[in-house]
Amino acid sequence: MYIPSRFNFLEDSLLDDCKKSPIMNTDIIEKKDGYELQIDLPGVKKEDIQIEIDKGILSISVSISNSSDEEDKKYIRKERFTGKIKRSFNIGENVDEEDIYASFENGILYLNLPKKEEKDNKKKYIEIN
Repeated sequence: MYIPSRFNFLEDSLLDDCKKSPIMNTDIIEKKDGYELQIDLPGVKKEDIQIEIDKGILSISVSISNSSDEEDKKYIRKERFTGKIKRSFNIGENVDEEDIYASFENGILYLNLPKKEEKDNKKKYIEIN
């Protein structure tokens, strides 16, 4: 998988058991003016998703619960994950944190991370008077 060097992927905190599921699979797409993350969250409600940024680290946390009457059920087999999941990404200094936009549609969380304006790093000559 190609991940741009300016957008460093950190190890996520998913449990090994959870890595077998389709929850929190992420595509990172570099565009001309920013990055787009597409994160699979099937069966998750928008209000169960929390997104935060701290010191250049973008973290997505999700709480998943199937129902409140879990104690009344006797499962023969249970493959659906319930609990909390968190993934973190180092977005570094190349992303404008103030303009990050998130949307959630059909079980997919979309995060748009605009790149910061690149400063003109060309040589500048100073005139001597």
